[in-house]
Amino acid sequence: MRSELYFQSSPWWLLVCLAVGAAYAYALYQPNSGWSQRMNLSLAAFRFLVVSLVCFLLLNPLIRSVQTITEKPKVVLAIDNSESMTVAGKAQLDRALEAASQLRERLEGEDIEVAVQTLGDSLISGDLKTVAFNQRTTDLSNLLGGIRNAYEGRNLTDVVLISDGIANQGLSPTFGRYNFAVHTVGVGDTIPKRDVQLKDAVANKIAYLGNQFPIQAEVASYGFQGRSGTVVLRQNGRELGRQTVNFNQPETFQQLTFQTSSDQKGMQHYVVEVLPQSGEFSPRNNRRDVYIDIIDGKEKILLLALSPHPDIKALRSIIEKNQNYELDIRTVNGGNSDIPDKAYDLVILHQLPDNQNAGASVVQRALQKNTPVLFVLGNQSGLQALNNLNPVMQIVAGGGQTDKVTGRFNPDYRQLNLDAQKLSLLDRLPPMLVPFGDYKLSPGSEVVLWQQVGSVRTSKPLLAINSSSTRKAAVLAGEGLWEWRLEEFALTDNQAVIDELLQKVMQLVSIKEDRRKLRVYPVRNEFLAGEKVTFETEMYNDIYEKLYDRPVRLEITNERAVPRSFNYTPTASNSRFEVSNLPEGVYRFRATASLNGRAEVATGEFIVREQQFEAINTTADHLMLRQLSQQTGGRFYNASTLNALADDLVSRKPTGRLTSNEALNELINLRWLFFLIVLLISVEWGLRKYHGAY
Repeated sequence: MRSELYFQSSPWWLLVCLAVGAAYAYALYQPNSGWSQRMNLSLAAFRFLVVSLVCFLLLNPLIRSVQTITEKPKVVLAIDNSESMTVAGKAQLDRALEAASQLRERLEGEDIEVAVQTLGDSLISGDLKTVAFNQRTTDLSNLLGGIRNAYEGRNLTDVVLISDGIANQGLSPTFGRYNFAVHTVGVGDTIPKRDVQLKDAVANKIAYLGNQFPIQAEVASYGFQGRSGTVVLRQNGRELGRQTVNFNQPETFQQLTFQTSSDQKGMQHYVVEVLPQSGEFSPRNNRRDVYIDIIDGKEKILLLALSPHPDIKALRSIIEKNQNYELDIRTVNGGNSDIPDKAYDLVILHQLPDNQNAGASVVQRALQKNTPVLFVLGNQSGLQALNNLNPVMQIVAGGGQTDKVTGRFNPDYRQLNLDAQKLSLLDRLPPMLVPFGDYKLSPGSEVVLWQQVGSVRTSKPLLAINSSSTRKAAVLAGEGLWEWRLEEFALTDNQAVIDELLQKVMQLVSIKEDRRKLRVYPVRNEFLAGEKVTFETEMYNDIYEKLYDRPVRLEITNERAVPRSFNYTPTASNSRFEVSNLPEGVYRFRATASLNGRAEVATGEFIVREQQFEAINTTADHLMLRQLSQQTGGRFYNASTLNALADDLVSRKPTGRLTSNEALNELINLRWLFFLIVLLISVEWGLRKYHGAY
C-alpha cells in the first residue's frame, strides 16, 4: 500500500503551526521552572508536539492511499446435476466427476482459483462425488447467467460445463452472451433410445358435474415401427377407457382423445398411461397426471321482466357469453310469475317494480332471500316503489317525463378494472331513455356512468353500484341497451365494450362476501412434488379485527383418505405454516380453531403435481454443447479427454490481474492520531505530577 499527503491550503501554514506550538511551549515552560533544564525541555517538547499536531489537523490535510492487489485467474466448474444425467450410468458419471476433481486439483496447484457451481445455485467445496443428480429441471442458461453475474468484474477466464446438453427450462444457453470461454464436457448417449413417450395430456381445468369433457393424449414413439401400443385412462385405479395406437413409422407422433365425465365434485385426479413396450428404454415417461376441477353447476341468474322488451334479449346475449352463468328468464303475467323455489346468485329486475304495481308480489317473492339485484329501468318503472327497494339511488320525478342521455364513464371509479379509453365509445352510441327528475345517491353508492345530455355533462348517475349495503345492488337508470349493442357492432364489428361493462357489474354485484372468522388457504392451488406446501392463516373477532396466537389444528387427507394432522399457532410476525414431503395427488384439508368461544372451520383442496421434465427427453445433445463452446471461444471434450482440457488451461494460463483501489480520506479521521495526542498529553501530565507541578 502506498500513501501520499495532500494539503487543501498552502503548505506554508505548516510553519505557522510549528510557530504556534513553539510559542505555547515557551510560554508554559520558562527556564526558571522548579525542575532541571533537561526535564523542562522534555515537557516543552511534548507540549510543542501536541499543539503543533492539533493546529496541523485544523488545516484538514488529506491522505491518499493506493492499494494494489494481484487477483488470481479464476475457473468455474459448472456441473449439470439434473436427473437426466443419471441416464448416462453411474460409471460414466463417476469417471466424469473423478476427472473434474483431478482438474480442480491440478489448476489449484498452478495457482488458479477454482469454484464448483451446480444447478440450484449450490456451491460445492468438498468431494465432487457427493454431488447428487436430483434436480427435476435443467436450465443451463440460468446456470451460466448466474455465474456471469456472480463473477462480474472479477478475473473469471474460463467455465467448464459438464452436462448432457438436455435443457428443458429457460432459453437455450447458445442465445446468451458471456465474457468468458465455456469449455463443455459431454456426458450421456447421443443415440436415440427405443422408447415410447406420453408427451402431454391436455384437458380443461374446469368441468361441470355430470357433463362430458375431453382429455387429449399426445403419444410419441421411437424405434417401434410395425408395433401397436395401448393408452389407458384411469381414475383412482379404475379404468375409464383405453385406445390403441399404431406405430407405423420409426418415429411417430399421434393424438388420442378420451371422452369422460365425473359424478364427484371438487378436484379430480386422472392418469393417462401408455402401457410399456417390450425392450423400451424407460417407462418413466409413459404416464401423465391430469387434474380437473369438477364444479357443481353454474351461477344462477334470474331475469324477471314486466313484459317483453329488446333489452331483455340484449341482457340474455351478454349473460350467455359467460359459460359459468345459468340464466332463467321470467315475465310477469297478470301479476304472477312462476318463479322456481331455488337459490339465485343474482336477480335482474327489468322495469320492476312497475308503475301499476302489477308485479309487486312477484318482486317481493324474488327478493325475500336478500339476493343481490340489478335494477334496469324503463318507461313503465315505478319510481316510488323503486326508491323503497334499492339502496343505490333515489329518483324524484313527476309527470312521467323522460330524457334522452348518453353515458360518460366516471374516471374516479376504481372498484372495477375498466379501460377508460375503450369506454370513450359511449360518446358515439345512441341515447338512452331515462326518467327526468332529481337523482340522489345513497350512502356507499359509487357511480360507474354519468348522464350526459348532448354535450352537457351532468351530475346525475346513469349506472351506479352499492356493494357496501346489506343487499348488494346496482341500478341502470335507462332503457336502450339493445341499441347500444347494435351501434357498437356497426362501429367496431364486435360487441365487446358494452358486454364487458355489464358483465363486470354483474360479477361485482353477485360476488359472495367472505364473512368467515377463520380462513386457512394454500398460497397456490398447485405445488410441485418436493416443494413445501405453504398455508396462510387469517383469524378475526366479531368486528373483523385480526387475531393471533390461537392454536390451529390442520388435517390433510390424500386421495386414499389417509389423514395427516398438524398443530401450529400463527403469530403477528408469521402467519404461515409449511408442510413438506407430500407426494403427488389431490389433497383436501380441514382447519379448526376456537375463536371467540366458538369452533370455526375452514376447508379446501390443493394439488401436488409430479414433474416429468427430465424423463421426457433422454437423448444427450452434444451438438448444442459444441455450438456453445464454439461461440464463446472454448472447446468440446468428453469425460475421457478431460485431462486434455487441464493441459490446455494450464498451457495458456492467464496472468493475474492487478487491481488498484484508491482512497482519499481526511487525516483527522485516522484513529491512531487521536490516541497519539492522548498519549503525549498523558505523558506530559504524568511527568508534571511526578515532579510536583499542577
